[in-house]
Amino acid sequence: MRQDLDALMDARGLDALLLFGPAQHNPAVAYFTGAAHLTSVWLVKPRGRDPLLFYNAMERDEAAQTGLPSRSLSDFPWRVFLRQAEGDEVRARALRYQAVLKAAGIEAGRVGVTGRLDFGPPFDALRLLPTLMPGLTLEGLTAHQTLLAARRTKAAEEVARIRRMGQVTTEVVGRVADFLTSQRGKDGLLVKADGQPVTIGEVKRRINLWLAELGAENPEGTIFAQGHDAGVPHSTGRDDEALKLGTMIVFDIFPCEAGGGYFYDFTRTWCLGYAPDEAQALYEDVLAVYRQTMSELTPNGLCRDLQRRTCELFKAQGHPTSCHDPGTQQGYVHSLGHGLGLDVHEAPWFGAHESNTDRLEPGVVVTIEPGLYYPERGLGCRIEDTVWARPDGHFEVLADFPYDLVLPVKG
Repeated sequence: MRQDLDALMDARGLDALLLFGPAQHNPAVAYFTGAAHLTSVWLVKPRGRDPLLFYNAMERDEAAQTGLPSRSLSDFPWRVFLRQAEGDEVRARALRYQAVLKAAGIEAGRVGVTGRLDFGPPFDALRLLPTLMPGLTLEGLTAHQTLLAARRTKAAEEVARIRRMGQVTTEVVGRVADFLTSQRGKDGLLVKADGQPVTIGEVKRRINLWLAELGAENPEGTIFAQGHDAGVPHSTGRDDEALKLGTMIVFDIFPCEAGGGYFYDFTRTWCLGYAPDEAQALYEDVLAVYRQTMSELTPNGLCRDLQRRTCELFKAQGHPTSCHDPGTQQGYVHSLGHGLGLDVHEAPWFGAHESNTDRLEPGVVVTIEPGLYYPERGLGCRIEDTVWARPDGHFEVLADFPYDLVLPVKG
């Protein structure tokens, strides 16, 4: 959590963080500012002190709304530094960085740099900065890892925002189900009243519209894949493909708050009209593993142990797994889940390797998403919910939705 950040910085030997970029779709900055409409900020977080936000003067109202101590970058006029640097733009930029750090009380020490910054002049200026400030050392990976460690556990306000995104997500999923079940089947396809097939692209366009209406957006896209494509875990599906009856559809949706705030992640697998025996059997295997895994979540449990346990459960059903055959492209081919927050994929991780020490600490928000994939048989199935490890030791699914495989259609 944010309250742990100073201790995490101290443990990693960081005296300050220097964050760059917009507030929107930039987790490092948004963690402090929210998804405010700030197009380019410099944020300095000294260890043990409040962060200081340096903003474009045209966005002073948006900067004020963050509640952070702030200064306008107009207090550090570009023309002044360009004159000092005798027209050398890289050196001028480095001089401006130096002035901003000094204004935040940073003149030496280990400073972690992260966020979103274009390569080119900014990169060269950062490389030049330690020559202007000999006592300064810049760190990249350490800054990124420190913020990820703080973001790993969520405060109540963060969980509330993720829960709200879960409500939006399941509302949209319900609308998709209602739309599909209001159509009819004809000659093995789902068709509209005019007889034209419903396509995957049409479903996705409706998803984006409904998300926007509910104050969310879909920057990572949506997986709505059927048949062979459902058997390839990250295939998004082909927009021009007509929806088929009795064919497995993996519907994985992971929207975020408008402006790039907190994400939600959710998957259901459907068959339209009916489920062939082979599809029903595969679904029942995944649902059984999902339920067993959920029943075995324990506070502070090792994530790698859950991945290994999931592999054993699927192996006992007769399926290949990535634990037993790391190169397999069928059966259980991915990890059980991942952390969720300002990124759709973040810590903790569920890799089965021995070096993974991530745990289900109280406060983490993770996905649980077992799945089975057989693309050459036209089969793919995944069930996913987002789960909060509550401080009281219980695990809570943040948005409920039915687990039905078959969606009935007219005709």
